[in-house]
Amino acid sequence: MINIRNVYKQLGDFSLKNINLSIDDNEYYVLVGPTGAGKTVILEIISGMYKPDSGNVWINGRNVTSEYPEERHIGFVYQDYMLFPNLDVRENITFALKLQKIPQKSMNEKLEEITAMLNIKDLLERHPATLSGGEQQRVALARALIAEPKVLLLDEPLSALDPQSKELFQQDLKSIHHKTKTTTIHITHDFNEAYILADRIGVMCSGELVQTGTPFEVFQRPTSQFVAEFLGMENIYSGEVVNGSKVQLIRIGSVSISGITNLKGKVRVAIRPEDIIISREKFSSSARNTLNSRIIKIVSQGPFVKLILDAGITLAVLVTKQALEEMDLKVGQSVWAIFKSTAVHIF
Repeated sequence: MINIRNVYKQLGDFSLKNINLSIDDNEYYVLVGPTGAGKTVILEIISGMYKPDSGNVWINGRNVTSEYPEERHIGFVYQDYMLFPNLDVRENITFALKLQKIPQKSMNEKLEEITAMLNIKDLLERHPATLSGGEQQRVALARALIAEPKVLLLDEPLSALDPQSKELFQQDLKSIHHKTKTTTIHITHDFNEAYILADRIGVMCSGELVQTGTPFEVFQRPTSQFVAEFLGMENIYSGEVVNGSKVQLIRIGSVSISGITNLKGKVRVAIRPEDIIISREKFSSSARNTLNSRIIKIVSQGPFVKLILDAGITLAVLVTKQALEEMDLKVGQSVWAIFKSTAVHIF
């Protein structure tokens, strides 16, 4: 288990503020947040590259705050891989084992196991400059894992990969984590990557850990406007709870919508664009919210299309290009925006 307790670190104009975080054994924990939020600094404090100005880092019940990096038994993979250019793949992977004076037979067995797991046996005689980005990433991961670290730290490990390679490597990371059960902390800017890989997600802003929870909790139940906006809620409003039943009525300007909350009075309301259904005709459904709307803008976003609607409030809705074509949707058309009360997050 990793315990970070009241950690503060000043680095120039930036400060990491009172970080408290517990990560369970074998957990895959993903940190997200804007550039400069302090994600990498947290990894570097855990690894021992920085010592906190105050607070403590505990790993498996041992206070490691004052220990050197090599004493912590941690594997670290940076986004630029940091392979030794003058060494071939075999030498890169076994570098740490040689420093530890591991017997040759044991080293060969570990090398065989890790290269099979990462499917890089055929790369052993090559040098980093001759490898693709995906191959370099596998070699860097093999080098980190061969020493069987207690903790694996991954700093945007997939950021340099093309979409197809990234998708394949995500599946490899899931498989490797399942096999090794190494406690892992992974930094990414890719929300889909975080959702696929994480047991839990932490969101950082300006040196603070502002929310942590399961992928569902973080993406569907943000606890602040920053988290809602950062994770793509888009439809965020100021409202007021106006009745007291289990399914509450929330007034947003001249529009009333249904949502589930125990809060009273002034609230913030957020709805994910992908949780809203569009229909040309009003129809009966279990969804409590059905708003007569007009399309005021259509924005292409790759395989998807964002519709901006005037429903008394401005709504962003995400649909597929196929749905756009099949419904023959155009700017100025009237449509119905339909969403469940459970899709309305209130905080």
